[in-house]
Amino acid sequence: MKLQKSILESSSLLLFAPKTNPSTKFPTFKLLQVGFRLSVEVNPRKTLTLLIPSQIRMVLIKAFLQNQSMIISVATSLAASAIIVRNIANDLVPEAVHEYFQKLSTRLSCQLTVVIDEFEGLTQNQMFEAASVYLARKLSPSTLRIKVHKPQKEKELAVAIDTDQELVDFYKGVKFGWVLASSRIDMLDSNKKSNQNRLSRPELRRFKLRFHKQHRDMALSSYLPYILQQAKAITEETKTVKIHTIDYNGTDYWSSINLNHPATFDTMAMDPDTKKALTEDLDRFTLRKEYYRRVGKAWKRGYLLYGPPGTGKSSLVAAMANYLKFDIYDMDLREVQCNSDLRRLLIGTGSRSILVVEDIDCSAELQNRDLEKGAKSEEDGKITLSGLLNFIDGLWSSCGDEKIIVFTTNHKDRLDPALLRPGRMDVHLNMSYCSFSGFRTLASNYLQIQEHPLFGDIKELLEKTETTPAEVARELMKSDDAEVALQGLIKFLQSKKEETGQI
Repeated sequence: MKLQKSILESSSLLLFAPKTNPSTKFPTFKLLQVGFRLSVEVNPRKTLTLLIPSQIRMVLIKAFLQNQSMIISVATSLAASAIIVRNIANDLVPEAVHEYFQKLSTRLSCQLTVVIDEFEGLTQNQMFEAASVYLARKLSPSTLRIKVHKPQKEKELAVAIDTDQELVDFYKGVKFGWVLASSRIDMLDSNKKSNQNRLSRPELRRFKLRFHKQHRDMALSSYLPYILQQAKAITEETKTVKIHTIDYNGTDYWSSINLNHPATFDTMAMDPDTKKALTEDLDRFTLRKEYYRRVGKAWKRGYLLYGPPGTGKSSLVAAMANYLKFDIYDMDLREVQCNSDLRRLLIGTGSRSILVVEDIDCSAELQNRDLEKGAKSEEDGKITLSGLLNFIDGLWSSCGDEKIIVFTTNHKDRLDPALLRPGRMDVHLNMSYCSFSGFRTLASNYLQIQEHPLFGDIKELLEKTETTPAEVARELMKSDDAEVALQGLIKFLQSKKEETGQI
């Protein structure tokens, strides 16, 4: 009892708790915690939890550590008690009190949190995309969970940060903590008629960037711009050109796969001067960011590729994409239901991309603008010529930078003149029948020859016969023997010349 009295006199009373143990004598010592608290059982129904004086602390530590099983049992009891207390607090303490203390904690914290959402309105947040690319290179062995996937037809695995995993980055000696947060959402569309055409995002993702408040200016003016710059360099280094197609269930109405088209300007059966002029025009366009800003025009350029079928219009688009490393957005106007969907698709296209509308003369029934004034309500679900013109060079066309728009057609004369004026289609490129220079390119590609005695006969026939590069390529593919293949091409050209003469 003297020990009990000494403890009571030199300690502060913290907690009364019911306790029954009729088989023991009193006082009995039950627990020693890390915080040096001692539970003293003074009768069968009460336990006093006391602070231990520093004079007897070490003695009691040695005594209590001898019974480890007792410590584990009590620790478990304490954990369960903490859960009960927390639940009681959540039930009894008003939500306003919780919010007050949360705000108070935030005010007293020296940490600042910057939230970077994946989407800003209708468009993707460029900062979110850049952070995703940048942080994928910053994953460390200490990261507990990462996301890995292998895109089809790509050689390497794609690694990314997973949700709720903290990643620490240092910039100029300052520590920055990143966490990717995600929350599921359910979007209900009251318009049942167009519900299937509405974009549905199963989750909202955002990055939370935490750092000391005193580094706020450096984070916004230096660190985040640095990430944008690094992400652009990484993307250019590892970029795989993709082709996107309309998918109302996909992100921003688009879904994509890798573009594995092997076409290049070297393999195109085109006139050399035409190829040179086109590549120079593309190079000049990509270098004119400040020029377009200075003259007050959207940074975009339009190309009209026209000519008979089989002249290589689609292959030229692929060659342009491979040359510039621009993604292709293939838009079939027959799949677009209305002008509002057309605008949404335009918003969903990325910068540094080629938007292609093939066979525009027959892709959709584009109405004359004079007739649209008296259009009825049932026509609201169709694409109009006005909608297409706004799509090309209206206010919505300024969404994004470094965009190329390509129209292809087999019949240029069927197009409305409003589609063809400068500012909409800046370059008109005639993809005509196969010339001798185009044949030489095809012979090099398919037969790996630069000269042959039969070239003279073929040149003479090509000057008198209208045949497409696709037809010439078909004949050259029939044999690996150059002599046999060229003889077959000569027979084909002679036969076609005779048929044309009969007509």
